[in-house]
Amino acid sequence: MTLFKPPVPPVQKRRPFFLRMLLGMQRSYLANFIEKSYEMKMGHIWLPGRDIYMPNQPDLVRRILVTEADHYPKSDMVSKMLRMLLGDGIFVSNGEKWKKQRRMIDPAFVLAKLQRVFPLMWQAVETMLVRLEKYDDGAIVEIDEVMTHVTADVIFRTIFSLEIGQQRAELLFDAFTRFQETAFVYGFLDSTKIPNIFAFRHRRKAAKAAQDIRQLIEPIIAERYQRYQRGEELIEDDILSSLVTAKDPQTGAVFSFEELVDQTAFLFLAGHETSASALSWTLYLTAMSSATQERMYQEAHSVLGERDPTFRDMKKLTFIRDVFREALRLYPPVGFLPREATRCETMRDKQIAPHDIMLISPWLMQRHRQLWEQPDHFDPNRFARKECAHAVRSAYIPFSTGPRICTGAGFALQEAVLLIATLVRKYRFDPVDGHVPRPVGRLTIRSENGIPLHMTRRGGIKDS
Repeated sequence: MTLFKPPVPPVQKRRPFFLRMLLGMQRSYLANFIEKSYEMKMGHIWLPGRDIYMPNQPDLVRRILVTEADHYPKSDMVSKMLRMLLGDGIFVSNGEKWKKQRRMIDPAFVLAKLQRVFPLMWQAVETMLVRLEKYDDGAIVEIDEVMTHVTADVIFRTIFSLEIGQQRAELLFDAFTRFQETAFVYGFLDSTKIPNIFAFRHRRKAAKAAQDIRQLIEPIIAERYQRYQRGEELIEDDILSSLVTAKDPQTGAVFSFEELVDQTAFLFLAGHETSASALSWTLYLTAMSSATQERMYQEAHSVLGERDPTFRDMKKLTFIRDVFREALRLYPPVGFLPREATRCETMRDKQIAPHDIMLISPWLMQRHRQLWEQPDHFDPNRFARKECAHAVRSAYIPFSTGPRICTGAGFALQEAVLLIATLVRKYRFDPVDGHVPRPVGRLTIRSENGIPLHMTRRGGIKDS
């Protein structure tokens, strides 16, 4: 297999980050990486009011995320970026509040057991295939929009027992795009001592987008919550019903309506936006490597034949899973994991002060020159090679690690393997001449100029 290098942010000879942010010219925090960033063991960025440290040494990352995680809670940068959408939900909370929310939410994840949700995932995939039939053979398809729609449909069915529908999906895609474009800049500026006048415009736009998203899900939650408050039995066997009826096993506390909206907004964001990002990049990488795509097709056809996939088939699609894992390495949906120091520390030769930000970067860790072979190349075979095992164990963190590791990792992997296997079995994907995606780091890593792909039916004949 011939390896290729997919697009990466341009290397900068200098770092005009702060000034360009103030002038409103900087749209991507990835675009300021210099080549040294991919080799450094610990970077240091000075900002007004606090410093940012970027540890890329595996033992330091483990110390922050795993062994001493209580001393490095999520940074207020996260809450400033996301509170407008997620309130004080589990993704942004810390300490005892986070532990209480985790105790109450964990039972809801019992309903997200992989075998149990597989039929719901397949229903969403079948509905996606019906939508794709409207395209002419060889048509150019905005694959990031297609992936956003289907992953939103999967999570809608899992949380609400409802199909998302075309209109609601389009509204959510637009609202999440607007929120991502503005929330990061606002949260970054507001978490420093930069005068808030520079962040006001971004805050206003982010707040409007967050309101649009919450208004789409609030009526569904309100109807279920009100039925439960009236003493009616909830017949829906889904995550929302589990959250509505959840009680803290230690105190007996229940979620208020506002807390239900916060927690559901997080599950919706985590359950579809990150997956949509990763799947879009996976299909782009697939389109760029004909040998990889052919091998994926052969595996899908060998395992599935012409029948519908089953839950047991998923573990047999090993190469397709590794293609997705490689896409997660090159384009981790969440490029940065901000944590906040709570005490004076020394790391390498750096003196860390309380409230300094420790910015763990899956993007940098997973492309680090001293940890990976050919780190910028697309090579799904690396996961099967023994010499890569150490890098995978120590420097592969697309779902984070430690106490706050993403509990939906298995859900995302199953969803991805099912979707990709279904698509490559039915369609061939090819790049659009002259179009090179531009990766931009917002809340997730997306392509600033989209990911259009040619989509051709296997055999070139439209189903009748």
